[in-house]
Amino acid sequence: MPSPRYWREVPSRFRLEAVRCRRCGKPSFPARTICPACRGTEFEQIGLTREGTVITSTVLHVAPDEFAMETPYAVAIVETPEGARLMAQLVDCEPSEVKPGLPVALEFRLIRQEGHGGILCYGHKAVPAGA
Repeated sequence: MPSPRYWREVPSRFRLEAVRCRRCGKPSFPARTICPACRGTEFEQIGLTREGTVITSTVLHVAPDEFAMETPYAVAIVETPEGARLMAQLVDCEPSEVKPGLPVALEFRLIRQEGHGGILCYGHKAVPAGA
């Protein structure tokens, strides 16, 4: 059975829902109860665009057991046009090709299988734009 954390993350994981602080306008992903910029507590819900730009990345050569068959793979911080940042695995490219400034699309894909029952967990992965 998927963990409770997995179910709490459904709005952000499946629908890319974030919040924007009503006081300073800073977006937060995933949603928070206190703004990290101004400590405000009033937010409006926003949907993130399914595209973005790589801010920074790294290549993993030693991965957790559930991702061991995928090594080496790239993971990046992606900034959306709304200004929210999220971490995503980059796929459909060579890990060495991932550089800051690379435009990407966020696609809904299989992330992993969880537990002995092999329950499928989905989320978003980044794909180089035009790939």
